[in-house]
Amino acid sequence: MIDYGYIIVPSFILGFLSRLSMLRIDYRQYPSYPQAAFSHITLGAIAASLGALAIPAIAAEQYSAVTFLSLAAQQFRDVRNLERQSLDNIEPTELIPRGTAYIEDIAKSFEARNYVSMITSVLVSISIFSSSRFGVGDQISVLIGVIIGIAVIIYLNKKIKRSVLGEIADVKEATISFDGPLLLVNGIVIMNVGFEDSREIYIEKGIAVEIIPKDENGLATIANVGQRQAITHEAAAQLGIRKDVDEPDFTPMIRRNSENGNLVLSIVALEPDVECLIEIVKSTLVLESAKRKPLASKYGKKAAD
Repeated sequence: MIDYGYIIVPSFILGFLSRLSMLRIDYRQYPSYPQAAFSHITLGAIAASLGALAIPAIAAEQYSAVTFLSLAAQQFRDVRNLERQSLDNIEPTELIPRGTAYIEDIAKSFEARNYVSMITSVLVSISIFSSSRFGVGDQISVLIGVIIGIAVIIYLNKKIKRSVLGEIADVKEATISFDGPLLLVNGIVIMNVGFEDSREIYIEKGIAVEIIPKDENGLATIANVGQRQAITHEAAAQLGIRKDVDEPDFTPMIRRNSENGNLVLSIVALEPDVECLIEIVKSTLVLESAKRKPLASKYGKKAAD
């Protein structure tokens, strides 16, 4: 294997860099810093090393070493299960829960990123090995592998980039009003607010938006309950909420207009900036489990015409 060091080292480095390029630590603090982030960095290094070793192992006729790739795949599936379990365990501590669909989406993304790291290493390894076998010098072969590796990283990052709500729907400011104890947003009933003091707080500090899908695909996607939970969680996480435990009056609520499929969201935020709320909703990730494309079907497209 020492003879293949010029293949293994650059393949590992580029595979590891591909994982680092997808590591995000932001306001959501997931993965949390530094424990969970360190775990994902370590798994990325393992994935990169396995991918880097695959081609040299085959070339050296060490076929048993390749079986570790299947073991790695199983390990990465276990990572997905562990991420899901971890988030499920802390879900009851959230004032505004993420929802099971959001949790599943996070778990799947972490599993996929380890595969991307492995794929990058394998492709770089193949590139260097193939170039050297065609009589190209080792240094040139490594350079070719690095160029291909960078191209793969850029391509895969674009391919797995997540869609955001602003791509499938427009978001605009909405008006909060009351009909007796009923809280309304643009005429859509949100909930019953029994206390007069709570209603005054809504009028004074409440903000609201309306989410208008751009087409039937967006209409079907935002109707998903999991997607709607993700929107309310993101709004509460970034703007803060007045709600405390056992204060249902100030729970951020999102309701669907059954006439046209639009959504309306109301929230009493600690930072009641409606422009920020609009941008937050637009930047909310579209969950993979919520995506629907009725326009891709023959009859769905026909019905929309």
